[in-house]
Amino acid sequence: VQLQACGGGLVQPGGSLRLSCAASASSFSFNAMRWYRQAPGKQREWVAGIGTDTGTSYSDAVKGRFTISRDNAKNTVYLQMNSLKPEDTAVYYCYATYYSGKYYDYWGQGTQVTVSS
Repeated sequence: VQLQACGGGLVQPGGSLRLSCAASASSFSFNAMRWYRQAPGKQREWVAGIGTDTGTSYSDAVKGRFTISRDNAKNTVYLQMNSLKPEDTAVYYCYATYYSGKYYDYWGQGTQVTVSS
C-alpha cells in the first residue's frame, strides 16, 4: 500500500491550501491517520490526527487554523490549512496505521508547502 500526498504549493501569508493523501489500496481500513511536517533544519513534528471515529486532535501551533478530515470510502485524508503563516513552511507528510494482528505504519512521500510573500 502506498500513500500519495498532493496539494502543496506556494501561498501568501493568510492564504489557504488543502492537502490530500490517498491510499493506493481501497480495501484497507486504516486506523489513525495523521499529518506531520518537517521544516528545513528541524525535526519532523506532528500536526494533526484523526481516528476511525473521526475524533480529531491538533498541535497547538495549528489549532484553530487547520482542519483534518477523512473519507473512508476513498481511503483519503485531508488537511485544510487556513490563515497560513511563514512558519508553516515545511514538507508535509501523511501517515496512516493499519492493524492486522499488529500495527503497520505507512508514510506518504511528502508535499512542499511554502508560505511567503
